[in-house]
Amino acid sequence: MEKNKTILLGHGSGGRMSHELTEQLFLKYFGRPDDGFLTDAALLEPEGNLLAFTTDSFVVDPVFFPGGDIGKLAVCGTVNDLCVAGASPAYLTAGFIIEEGFPLSQLETIVKSMALCASEAGVKIIAGDTKVVHKHKCDKIFINTSGIGILERRYAHLSKGTHITPGDKIIINGFLADHGLTVMTAREALSIRYNGTSDCAPLNHLIRCAMDAGDIHFMRDATRGGLAAIVTELVDRKTFGIELHENKIPLRENTKGLCEMLGFDPLQIANEGKVMMVVASSDAEKIVAAMQKHPYGKDSCIIGEITDQHPGTAVLNTIIGGKRIIDMPAGELLPRIC
Repeated sequence: MEKNKTILLGHGSGGRMSHELTEQLFLKYFGRPDDGFLTDAALLEPEGNLLAFTTDSFVVDPVFFPGGDIGKLAVCGTVNDLCVAGASPAYLTAGFIIEEGFPLSQLETIVKSMALCASEAGVKIIAGDTKVVHKHKCDKIFINTSGIGILERRYAHLSKGTHITPGDKIIINGFLADHGLTVMTAREALSIRYNGTSDCAPLNHLIRCAMDAGDIHFMRDATRGGLAAIVTELVDRKTFGIELHENKIPLRENTKGLCEMLGFDPLQIANEGKVMMVVASSDAEKIVAAMQKHPYGKDSCIIGEITDQHPGTAVLNTIIGGKRIIDMPAGELLPRIC
């Protein structure tokens, strides 16, 4: 990180540069969690109760896009960070930084979107703050959210992956890369056509169905850095490896075409309604069947497994019969995506 004397867009990518910034700066001064695990939600134990707590900021450009807006995105992103930790989301806060001159009608649309999404997820927005800055000192509107969820102690391992064993199956709940490509092609400067919509959705009810159906060993939502960031981080310095099968990973035809045209790896593109699960092999089919009954999981499928081969490495078995190593995204593939 020393060679970068200023913050770059890649430091917010969720990839290698983000990890270097976290490891070499934030953890240097703030310290690591007591258990050493860096997860999407911190686990707290006030007076013996187990809670999950998370915070996130949203700066998506454009503010409105097919399938959602910054308000829906803020609620979904925070809810999903809690539920992949195994928690039941309960309360959210919302902080707004708004540029002078932002249309009140658009702000109302965003706030209404947040309320509808919170209602769907069954959470309450209980506190907030609003700041207004001079024109051109903020790009329209930024939103910060924090969330608290109730966590049963038996699920405390889910965000850490300490129960993962070779033979476990890897599940995804549907098509990848929809959100990232939708937001990118919605930007005014681009004239690329993409007939897709963001997958932005609160996943807590879907995840509860999966948890009730079988033994889950790990969960993470595939946001910045996409599926590639999850699997590479998961196997890093571990005694197991991961194998994914390209022919089983759900991708829409227009997604494949656009990624090929632009030279993007769809595994590295952000999603906002996708969860990757590592589950016990014996329960994998039951969990998939339960997820397929939910609207946000109808395309759920098994896409790979945990292996004792090539420990510390994630590998993609390609359609043409070869293998390639899945790398951690190096920088910001698509900036301002969430």
